[in-house]
Amino acid sequence: MTRVYITIDTEYSSGLMTGPGPADRAENYARSIACLTPDGPAGITHKLRLLAEHGQRAVFFVDPMPALVWGVAAIEDVVAPILEAGQDVQLHCHTEWLEIAGAASLLAPVGTGRNIADFPFEEQCAILSWARDTLVAAGAPAPVAFRAGNYGANDDTLRALAAIGLRYDTSHCPALPGASRIALGPEDRDPVLRHGVIEVPVGSIGTHGGGQRHAQITALSLAEMTSAIRHARDSGSACFTLVSHSFELINRRRLAVNRIVRRRFNALCRELAAMRGVETATYAQNPPEPAPAPGAIEPLPAHPVRTGLRVAEQLVSNTLYGAL
Repeated sequence: MTRVYITIDTEYSSGLMTGPGPADRAENYARSIACLTPDGPAGITHKLRLLAEHGQRAVFFVDPMPALVWGVAAIEDVVAPILEAGQDVQLHCHTEWLEIAGAASLLAPVGTGRNIADFPFEEQCAILSWARDTLVAAGAPAPVAFRAGNYGANDDTLRALAAIGLRYDTSHCPALPGASRIALGPEDRDPVLRHGVIEVPVGSIGTHGGGQRHAQITALSLAEMTSAIRHARDSGSACFTLVSHSFELINRRRLAVNRIVRRRFNALCRELAAMRGVETATYAQNPPEPAPAPGAIEPLPAHPVRTGLRVAEQLVSNTLYGAL
């Protein structure tokens, strides 16, 4: 069986943060986590319902850093429905919140930076330890896996994760080589043991011209995602990682459901349930292991029809619903 990891970065928006008060937190929760719209919720509760309906598993990488501003209760509200649905909670981290918290930060005198890789090793250990402990204080089991906000990790991040007892990282995105500073390249697409941590790359497909496109719900069409998963299965890949976000099915500023992306996620859950030789998996129950021969399997080759249909679909989506 090829294990498919549906990973959902679950996070309040630092860009929509307007103040430290409870009303500001509630508004951010409504736009970034619950994604409440006139057409109903389209955030994590909606995704949890679809996953349950189709019997699928997912990994919710939850960012506890907003607790620096709003306290642990803000993270409890995120963790609780995920655990109640029987899904997996792992650790995410957007270090932009350190600057927002300012001098009042519980992590002072740690500095500030957009990405975890912007910090020296000792400060990364302090940040990640605090984030892990805060996630647990919010009710989550002790995490075993991590993804950096913006994919912005480096090799010191892997060393820091190993030092605090986390075994897996999934910050390397082969299709976006400038995002992560981990010293792996576009050719590194299989899980690999590095600095005491198993690095699990984000999935990708081939593009015309020899590049890659990352396997994110908003970046690939349904046909591209399902074809990529079947290609991974038929090529003998042990796993394939998909990325989504808690807010990805809506336009957060307009609070409007993106019907194209919502239909895509729903159909993905349905297709995975029916696909032979494939199972969705979690880091808590059945995590990835290093590939016996890393780099041996090429990504799904580009196909002009699939690519053309996706470009047309994305054009319609952006025209009707705008950016996230």
